Amino acid sequence: MPDLTPKRESQFRHMRDVAREIFTSALKNASIESGFARNVHCERRVVRIGDDLHHLDSYQRVFVVSIGKAAHTMAAALEAQLGSGLEGIVASSVEPASQVHGFRYFRGGHPTPTAESIHAADAILKSLTSLDAASLAVFMISGGGSSIVEKPVVTKKDTLKNDEISLPDLAATYRTLVHSGAPIAEINAIRKHLSSVKGGRLAQAAYPAQQVSILVSDVPDDTPDALASGPTMPDSTSIHDCELVAAKYNLIDQLPKSVADLFREHALDETPKSDDPAFIRARWWTVLSNKVAIDEAAVAATRAGFAVEVDNSCDDWPYDKAAAYLLNRLRELRRTVSRVCLISGGEVTVAVRNGGVGGRNQQFALACAEQISGHDITVLSAGTDGIDGNSPAAGAVVDGGTIFRAGSGRADARAGAEAVRHALSGFNAYPLFDALGDTVITGPTGNNLRDLRILLAY
Repeated sequence: MPDLTPKRESQFRHMRDVAREIFTSALKNASIESGFARNVHCERRVVRIGDDLHHLDSYQRVFVVSIGKAAHTMAAALEAQLGSGLEGIVASSVEPASQVHGFRYFRGGHPTPTAESIHAADAILKSLTSLDAASLAVFMISGGGSSIVEKPVVTKKDTLKNDEISLPDLAATYRTLVHSGAPIAEINAIRKHLSSVKGGRLAQAAYPAQQVSILVSDVPDDTPDALASGPTMPDSTSIHDCELVAAKYNLIDQLPKSVADLFREHALDETPKSDDPAFIRARWWTVLSNKVAIDEAAVAATRAGFAVEVDNSCDDWPYDKAAAYLLNRLRELRRTVSRVCLISGGEVTVAVRNGGVGGRNQQFALACAEQISGHDITVLSAGTDGIDGNSPAAGAVVDGGTIFRAGSGRADARAGAEAVRHALSGFNAYPLFDALGDTVITGPTGNNLRDLRILLAY
């Protein structure tokens, strides 16, 4: 294996910067503000949301619920379009930089629910049940809402035994699901059936009000009801689906007894489906999604002089399988083009066992590091929400020189490869990337459009 010369390291450093610039440009141009500017507009008290028009003066009351990682940004963007005088509730996982007048604020937990998550759910349910047919409920939903707003459902079993799922059991359930390796849609199928607010149950609470949902999506485009576990949409999953997921990942033996017993006793209650009256006066509009972030990354990569290809086929694949697939695809493209950028959106999965500090993006990047050692390839993987797992990073960037630089500062490829394998097996990628200066740090972005993987060959 050739040494990492100063000239080669300079080239790798430059390409790491290019990959960061592509990602940063995508974040900037796929913003909440731009999504609202395209899809939400108000003039003379008539608001257009998507293709729908709502005459605000025709309603006796307009109530807004904004939940998820983008909740603060969405509330501010709505006020910018509609003006002041709104009322509602905002629930996010971080404190707001500023508050919109007329809104109550809650800081729920993420990635597991907290007591404040339950307080937020109680406040939202109480407010929605006070609406009538002359009211308009505006829901603004973004990723992370599943844990930020939560309240365990009271099932028939609970009613008979006076037994509810406790907050510690709820948090343990979330941890089990998140670490199971299951895709988000399968995780959310179970979350919906354990919740009083998910799987269309907020829509039931707001009935018979007119309802419109503005979505900033961090789920696959063909499963919009998985976003924040679909609190305002008909649920496309069933109890049977939940039981299949539990069996597939051997979850029942890992879940707290109060939750596992619901499966063992077949005591889950079904969620509302598309024929439920709650959805007769309900509409949903996606104003931002992973596709917008991908498109903006493609524009930036083209401007940087790369031929661009998009391949999202490894969405929800295990991280190591996705890494092998995308690197092989990149090499195929490189045969015919001198400079190519392969962009892949969506999320990969990681089944964590006794993990350290990191996240799925850093784990994916680390899985690429040894496979591209010595080659003119750079890989960046990061979350558009600015958060990757339990680390302070959004993701990380690797290249053909990473293995050399990871060798205890000695440009020792053998020691570097061992360090990478140790971090991979311990699900502890962040300390290694932090030491190399190869983390991608953005802080919470106030947005959440899933992940971007940017692979450069040059």
